[in-house]
Amino acid sequence: MASLDRVKVLVLGDSGVGKSSLVHLLCQNQVLGNPSWTVGCSVDVRVHDYKEGTPEEKTYYIELWDVGGTVGSGSSVKSTRAVFYNSVNGIILVHDLTNKKSSQNLYRWSLEALNKDSSPTGVIVTNGDYDREQFADNQIPLLVIGTKLDQIPENKRSDVLTRTAFLAEDFNAEEINLDCTTPRYLAAGSSNAVKLSRFFDKVIEKRYFTRDGSQMPGFSERKRYGAGNSKSLHYD
Repeated sequence: MASLDRVKVLVLGDSGVGKSSLVHLLCQNQVLGNPSWTVGCSVDVRVHDYKEGTPEEKTYYIELWDVGGTVGSGSSVKSTRAVFYNSVNGIILVHDLTNKKSSQNLYRWSLEALNKDSSPTGVIVTNGDYDREQFADNQIPLLVIGTKLDQIPENKRSDVLTRTAFLAEDFNAEEINLDCTTPRYLAAGSSNAVKLSRFFDKVIEKRYFTRDGSQMPGFSERKRYGAGNSKSLHYD
């Protein structure tokens, strides 16, 4: 059987927001029973049918790189993480819907990955405001996913989702809100499943069907590392 073409998608967000559970659900279509802290980076693969149901349908591997750590860490930690940011084709930004700070930190995560966190303080977010110009020339597809939807009381859910909707608007990205312990949120044919498929299609198009897609803007100046430097590590 011929090997499949693949794309690389970063999964970024604060520790504890549920990135590992999300990646497991996306790749295995199962709930992760005992999530553990990710040390360094963990990689899993999802099989995706590009333009499913059309004459252009083709199967690709989606590599999901779950990057651990804390945004705003010292330069040595960020330098270590930088190895995972090479040759990226898409980014999934993950935040905890019950944790406002994790939502605000997505701006800093994205700037770090896009190699734009050049100042000591990175991006400053105050009451949801930030410098939109820092994202103006970004051509890497982004998707915003909010987790722990089930933990928001019904009487507060509308207010929380209204607030977080601005994240997707700021990043010019679609938004998915779910509970990683309930696979039905990504059931085939659901609006979330459609958004997810559309995102992966866009990532593939940017990688394989646009000029110079193999080296996306924002990463061209990074030093390239061998694949041997990327390891999947977890605490047991």
